[in-house]
Amino acid sequence: MDLAMSIASLSTSMAQQRVASDVNTALLGKALDMQDVMSDSLTKMMEQSVTPYLGGNIDISV
Repeated sequence: MDLAMSIASLSTSMAQQRVASDVNTALLGKALDMQDVMSDSLTKMMEQSVTPYLGGNIDISV
């Protein structure tokens, strides 16, 4: 009877660890997706703030 309880508690513990690992993996995936979206937004914002025509021409008179 003691062995059956040990196996059952071990099985429960392993299942809980698997669920915790799956949750952590899912949260990490969401965090990475959010970082990707934020970096894309920052890149777009920086591209819009740049004035592409500045510095393209240099007037030199001697």
